[in-house]
Amino acid sequence: MRSLERHRDVGAYALGVLDEAEAFRFEDHLMECPRCTAHVTEFGPTTRQLMLYRRATPRSVHPAAGPGPRLLDRLLGEVRVRDRARRRRFVYAVAASVVAAVAGPWMALVAQGGNGDGDGALRIAATDARSGVWAQVTAEDSASGSLVELRVGDGAGPRTCRLVAVGMDGAEETLATWSVAAHDARRHTVQASAARHPDQIDRYEVRTAGGDRLVVLDPP
Repeated sequence: MRSLERHRDVGAYALGVLDEAEAFRFEDHLMECPRCTAHVTEFGPTTRQLMLYRRATPRSVHPAAGPGPRLLDRLLGEVRVRDRARRRRFVYAVAASVVAAVAGPWMALVAQGGNGDGDGALRIAATDARSGVWAQVTAEDSASGSLVELRVGDGAGPRTCRLVAVGMDGAEETLATWSVAAHDARRHTVQASAARHPDQIDRYEVRTAGGDRLVVLDPP
């Protein structure tokens, strides 16, 4: 496929509607295209909102059904609540990073329900001493599993990576795939969802597309 057509696949890839073969070919393209890598990251908030809409909409409701008159007010209220929670999570993430820098790169920082508002979110952060990759997972329970937010810092690109959830029974589920640009050590955020609830997941692993483990995050 020509390069221009690959550029046009950014939205389809970010929304997860490409088939497996097309997604694999697009990931090869991402490793050589900083522009598409940036666009995939920009699609993150849109992907999360569509995922939340899908989970919150009963199967009996038509996708094109019109909203009720109170829907906008309720959605705006939920956005304000989430914004406040996100700001609190950011403050605790910064504090955790400072502790990690003092204690050493091998130390895993674990906090459960640590944002102070009793939302029950699970947060785990760790740095792998061998790969140098830092990651933090925030998992929130939902009706159909978990809503997962990954923050990751990886300066060893270019490469394609995956977030994998390993269940208590050993079964694995790939939650998200992204590309790391060359010499880009900035921390990026990836939104995902899991079919299992947080207490049904034994650990999270950040891996390369080839299966090499970059960092393991073990819940308490």
